[in-house]
Amino acid sequence: MKPARLFAADSGGAGDAVLLAHAIGMDHRMWDEAAAFLARQFRVVRVDLRGHGKSPVPPRPYALDDLAQDVVAVLDRLGIDKAHFVGLSLGGMIGQAFALDHSDRLGRLVLANTTSSYGPEGRSMWQARAKAVEAGGIAAIKDMVLSRYFSDDFRERHAAEVAETGRRLLATPAAGYLGCCDAIAELDYTAELSRIHARTFVIAGEKDVGTPPSMSEAIAARIPGSRLAVIAGAAHLSAVEKPSEFNALVRDFLASP
Repeated sequence: MKPARLFAADSGGAGDAVLLAHAIGMDHRMWDEAAAFLARQFRVVRVDLRGHGKSPVPPRPYALDDLAQDVVAVLDRLGIDKAHFVGLSLGGMIGQAFALDHSDRLGRLVLANTTSSYGPEGRSMWQARAKAVEAGGIAAIKDMVLSRYFSDDFRERHAAEVAETGRRLLATPAAGYLGCCDAIAELDYTAELSRIHARTFVIAGEKDVGTPPSMSEAIAARIPGSRLAVIAGAAHLSAVEKPSEFNALVRDFLASP
């Protein structure tokens, strides 16, 4: 399949390239704080994944391999031979595909709030979410998604930020969201993780019910030499809920000798 021509926001600069891949239903703006922080030291490239934001919406179904190939095409277009990859949620699933299929283009790998498998119920769970969107649009899942994306405390204290996240979620094309549901429904990388030899850092959120810390522990246990950190108090969008902690962890990992 021909790669989708993704929208990419490129900070430029002479540092190592870092590509940031967002969660399903979000876009490159999810990384606003992280990008500003990391751009002091790195060339930061934020993409809108296919079916999201300013990127095209190819017809269903999508596959994680296709989503990884889209990222390779971005690197080619920008003349970047190799990049560090930071992916959260769906972005982390694409990061696993990228690491497995395009290891020659990968520097270091950060897998945040993600999983290598949802187990035997994963396919039916994501098919059920897709059916809900087919029947009622993104609005049908908005409240459920936001309750997973942020902790109760954050939703109470940062209502404006949660509302803006909700607006971005509703702006996601339903067809793009559905295509990514198709890709996630087929996620099953656990048995292959030992083939990833890039330096890897796994980040979990203590209060993440969508991809709980146990899923991050399973990834870290299978990628040779990987490290794991759990951000206290953070739910699924840890990079948004706890930006200072998340950004420092990522910067320190990418900059370490």
